[in-house]
Amino acid sequence: MPTPPLSRDEVLDRATELRPWHVIVVGGGCTGIATALDAAARGYRTLLIERGDFTGGTSSRSTKLVHGGVRYLRQGQVQMVYRALGERRRLWRNAPHLVHRLALIVPAYRWWEQLWYGAGLKVYDALAGRRGLGRSRLLSRRKCLNRLSTLEERGLWGGVLFHDGQFDDTRLGWALVRTAANLNCVALNYVEVTGLVESRGAIKGVRVRDRVGGGEWVARGAVVVNATGPFADALRTMDEPGPGPGVVLSRGAHIVVSSTYLPGAAALLVPSTDDGRVLFAIPWHGHVVIGTTDVPVANPSPEPVPSDAEVDYLLDHAGRYLSRPIGRGDILSAWAGLRALVPAGSGENTAALSRDHSVSVSRRGLVTVAGGKWTTCRRVGQDTVDMAADAGGLSPAPSVTANLRLYGYTTRRDLLAPWRVYGAQADDVAGIEDEDPSLGRLMHPGLPYRLSQATWAARHEMAVRVEDVLARRTRALFLNAKAAVAAAPEVARVMAAELGRGDDWVKAEVRSFGGLAERYVVG
Repeated sequence: MPTPPLSRDEVLDRATELRPWHVIVVGGGCTGIATALDAAARGYRTLLIERGDFTGGTSSRSTKLVHGGVRYLRQGQVQMVYRALGERRRLWRNAPHLVHRLALIVPAYRWWEQLWYGAGLKVYDALAGRRGLGRSRLLSRRKCLNRLSTLEERGLWGGVLFHDGQFDDTRLGWALVRTAANLNCVALNYVEVTGLVESRGAIKGVRVRDRVGGGEWVARGAVVVNATGPFADALRTMDEPGPGPGVVLSRGAHIVVSSTYLPGAAALLVPSTDDGRVLFAIPWHGHVVIGTTDVPVANPSPEPVPSDAEVDYLLDHAGRYLSRPIGRGDILSAWAGLRALVPAGSGENTAALSRDHSVSVSRRGLVTVAGGKWTTCRRVGQDTVDMAADAGGLSPAPSVTANLRLYGYTTRRDLLAPWRVYGAQADDVAGIEDEDPSLGRLMHPGLPYRLSQATWAARHEMAVRVEDVLARRTRALFLNAKAAVAAAPEVARVMAAELGRGDDWVKAEVRSFGGLAERYVVG
C-alpha cells in the first residue's frame, strides 16, 4: 500500500484544535521525539512542538555511532555502559534499515597498548553478553593495515578490533517522528513556545507561535515536558526565574573529508589522545567523519560553529594516525553541536561530565529532562514519561517502546544507498522517478542524493525549507557544503512545485540556504 502523504498544514490544523492534551513535549531533538513517542505509545494524547526542524540542533550533529561508550569504562561508569549496550541492541533490532554494525579498530603504538585496550574491550564484550554485535579480537600489524590501509605505519605494533553500531541520526529522528504520528501523536516543526500557561498554581500548557504562517494559539495539557536540550534553562526560567543552571554546555566539532583518506568499511578509534580526548575517523555515506572535540561553552547557539582551534586540533590529531596528511582545503564540511550535560561538581572539564540523563519536576509541575544521547534516547523517553504521568496525574500505563518497530522497518538486504534509509518505503520513493524521470537525476555529482528525494521530503516528511532537505532529510550539507550550495537552486524548484510556491520563494530559500552553508565551509 502506498505511503499516505503527511503535510505540515494538516498537522498544524490538528495542533491548533481546542482540546486538552495529556502530554505536551517542547523540543524536537532525539530526547523530545523519544519522549513523545513513548507517551503516544502508552495512549496519551501527545503534542510535540519544535522551534526549528526536527533534529535540527545537536541531534543532527552526532558522531553517528550507536554505542555503549567505551571511554566511560575508563571512568568507572559501568552501569551506564551496561544500560547503553542494551539500548544499542534494541535500536539495532527495531530499526535494522537505519542501524548497522560497524567495525572499529584501536591502533597500538606502544607494546603494552594492545593488551591494555584488548582487556578493556573484553570487559565491553562481557557487559554486552548476548546483546553484542561481535566479539573483539587482537589484530597483528599486518591485519591492521589490511583493514585500514592509510593508517600510520611507523611505530605500529598492532591493534584491537571491536564492533559498535552506526546510524544516520536525522533519518532515525524522522523514523521516530513518523512512528509517533502513526500512534496519533501530533508532531509539528517550526513552532515556538512564547510563554507558559498556569492554572491553579501549576503549569498546564504553553503559548505557541507558528514561525511559518505567524498564527498564535494556546495549547493546554495535563503536563508540559521541557526537552529543549541546550536551551532547557531558557524554558525553566519561564517557569522559575533565576533557578540557576540546570545543564552544562559542551561543543563537539567534526570535519568531513573524502573517503580516500580512510578507504574501506572499518573506522578508526583513538581512545585517548595526548590530552585525554577520544578521536574517531568513521566512514559514513561514502565520506569520512573525523571528530570530536569537547570545549566548554557559556551560552547556547542554534547554529554553533567549530572554532579555528578545534579544526586545527582535529587536523593535527588525525594527521598523527593517518599516513596521508589532511589540509584545511581538503575539508568538505565542518560542523559542531552542543551537548547539554548534567552538572556534577565542577563543570570546567566537560569531557569528564556524565552523558547520563536526569529528569526533574519543578514546584509548579514543569518536567525537565537533560542529558542522554541517541543510543539511550528510548530509555530517556520512558523515564521522562514515567515522571510526567505522575506529575500530570495521568492514569498509569506501561511503556511499550522497548520492542516497538520503527517506521520503515524492514529486513531487506538488497536496499542500497540512497534508498536504504527509507526501509519499507524505499520502493515508494523510487517510484516518484516513474512519475517524472527527470527526478532521477543526482542533486549534484558530488552528492549521493537524487531529486526524487526532495519531492518525497516535501510530500511525506514535512520538509518546508530547502535546508530541511539538504541538511536533514538528506545529509548533503553535512557531507559537502559547497556541493549542497550548488544543488540548492534545483532542489528549491523541485520543492516549490510540490508545495505550490513561486519564484520569489525559490530565490529567498536559495539565498537563505547559502548563508547557512557558509558556516560549514572552512576558509
